[in-house]
Amino acid sequence: MEVYLVGGAVRDELLGLPVGERDWVVVGSSPGEMLRLGYRQVGRDFPVFLHPDTGEEYALARTERKQGRGYRGFEVHASPEVSLQEDLKRRDLTINAMAKSLSGEVIDPYGGQRDLGAGHLRHVSATFVEDPLRILRAARFAARFSALGFRIADETMRLLRDMVGAGELEDVPRERIWEETRRALATPSPGVFFDVLHRLNATGQVYSGMADVLFSEPARRLAQAALASIVPLDDEPCVRFAVLVGGLCFHRDESVTRGALEVALQPGIPGQCRELLELTVNFQHACHGALELDAAALLKLLHRLDGKRRPERFARLLRICSAVYAAAKGQDEYPQADWLRNTSGRIEALDTRRYIGNLTDGQEVADRLEQARLQLLEEMIGERGSPG
Repeated sequence: MEVYLVGGAVRDELLGLPVGERDWVVVGSSPGEMLRLGYRQVGRDFPVFLHPDTGEEYALARTERKQGRGYRGFEVHASPEVSLQEDLKRRDLTINAMAKSLSGEVIDPYGGQRDLGAGHLRHVSATFVEDPLRILRAARFAARFSALGFRIADETMRLLRDMVGAGELEDVPRERIWEETRRALATPSPGVFFDVLHRLNATGQVYSGMADVLFSEPARRLAQAALASIVPLDDEPCVRFAVLVGGLCFHRDESVTRGALEVALQPGIPGQCRELLELTVNFQHACHGALELDAAALLKLLHRLDGKRRPERFARLLRICSAVYAAAKGQDEYPQADWLRNTSGRIEALDTRRYIGNLTDGQEVADRLEQARLQLLEEMIGERGSPG
């Protein structure tokens, strides 16, 4: 029985990056032996065990053989006879196919260290094409390591294009697509992820309704610029995705808007993200034009944005609109945000008792409050337009 550190932990250690989760592979063992040693089995499709003390994952060395379409159609074979080299060969990229022994020796049968030095994201073997999820993983690693100068190797890009052309992504569940998207959005260069998908003509397969034509110029440039501007300000993936979609929809194109709303409604995207996407698509233009709205239109917008009951969502939408507007107009200031915050705050601070009096009819109370809010907004609009 031999134990090796594998995958991302080895890669990140060689790159001098902080190591997060550590994964281990066990060669020459069996499920029975692992259980006798106190490990707890958690894998259903293949034998994965949790260390009794550290809780880290230890997987028996295994091979995989493709049995059908999709990313689940694999036959897994795990036995004491499977070698470390065979286990590493089933992995996606050479930089993820290295191992380290307990004595500190790096085992690198597929040139991972060479590709680390050259900044190449290269597939390990021809079996790479058997898992369509690797299209998204390759794009995500390109985003994660873009700042370090990494790019997808030419031969791997050709494989990825072949996979996309064969419609392989259509078999990936929407939930897995969102998970890869979410992880890519959390990288330092999330725009690279979408750029790779665009170059692969994969956008339409990944996000139903958002065909590659929607990422044509100049909308794509604006969306990418908006996304880049929000990265240092907000690391929430839902916010970043809404900024990207908002950038695509900045220029009023009905086909793009319809496509963006279809993206928001597709399965797999969490409700919080869906809600933020829909708000961005439906109300960003009203927010951009907030300084020109009359009292009635402004009050209607504030009701819909619901800043009192949903302050975090309200703040996020204003950050999204600010990033998109700044990218479109080439300016850092977004006074619309201050105006919407101020008007929303003043409305919510109204002393409603002053206007309700002895009224008991619900509709009369609502009408009286609406008139009071309209009057306040008219006064604020007048004050803003006054000299000095």
